[in-house]
Amino acid sequence: MRYQDGVSGSPGSSCKQPAQGSCALHPLFRAGRIPRDTGQRIDFAETAECELGGLPASTKFTCQHLSDRNPESPKLLADLAPAKAGALDVLICGMAGARQGWLEAPYLQAPTDLRGLLDGAVHPAMPDGRFAPSILPGVCQKIPGSDNVMRGEETQLLGLASLNPGFAGVVCMPGTHSKWAQLSGTHIERFATAMTGELFEVLRTHSVLRHSLVGDLDGPGRDEGFDVGVQAGLDHPERLLGQLFEVRAGSLLSGRQPDWCAGYLSGLLIGSEIGANRAWIGDTEVPLIGSAALCALYGQALARIGVRSRLVDATQAVLAGLKAARQFSS
Repeated sequence: MRYQDGVSGSPGSSCKQPAQGSCALHPLFRAGRIPRDTGQRIDFAETAECELGGLPASTKFTCQHLSDRNPESPKLLADLAPAKAGALDVLICGMAGARQGWLEAPYLQAPTDLRGLLDGAVHPAMPDGRFAPSILPGVCQKIPGSDNVMRGEETQLLGLASLNPGFAGVVCMPGTHSKWAQLSGTHIERFATAMTGELFEVLRTHSVLRHSLVGDLDGPGRDEGFDVGVQAGLDHPERLLGQLFEVRAGSLLSGRQPDWCAGYLSGLLIGSEIGANRAWIGDTEVPLIGSAALCALYGQALARIGVRSRLVDATQAVLAGLKAARQFSS
């Protein structure tokens, strides 16, 4: 078992001290992800962050490989808490319910009311009966030309709705695969995905642009490059494919350094993502659910088009969503 620092969420830490916070009423699991852009990553399909009632307040663990392909999956749960009378109720969301996960949880189809998440859960068998796990479904969208899926983000959206009763508007969840969702109370009306984080990583490591991205990518030129890139993406998202080559051409002809090039690439992708979704955004405040560092970049980009935003902590949102899913169960 590998433990994760429950305060900072930084992968790879070996701290086994309980994090501080309020004690959960129920054992809560969430699949976790930190986008590649931040230099940290926890893959949804490989880990689940856990908060168990009956243990010290808000103790968090990282348990690896909750999957039907991993015979140790039941043991991973069994190792988390001491034996007790009766089955311990466990609520799980994210990629544990994917086809390649522990047990596939069929999607709810948008538009849908997220209060029905627990009613659509599946229940993996546990050999010793100590745990009664429930894996929440994801949400799909079946529209010709706009097919889409999410797993994990729907629980964050339910959490946002429970933390902000009556909220109606667009929500952005930056990450490896950024999500944009139209939310009205607990109803998700429609959503879209942008592979922004993954595309940044693929271009940085596997394209011709990699030759301009060798060295210190976090130097003083990164902010300037980001500013230029984000404005280019906002102004002309339709020109993304051509503007990408500025990374290579700028380093060859104008002496652009790796830090400037990395900033430009990040800004261009984020600006193009926001520019492409401009018709959705309107003029209301946009909640940003994700890591503080990445959401700050999206906030800067949104401010350039006169849109206010606010950070919503991803862990807080998902835990609120798991609690809400239980409360709304029929």
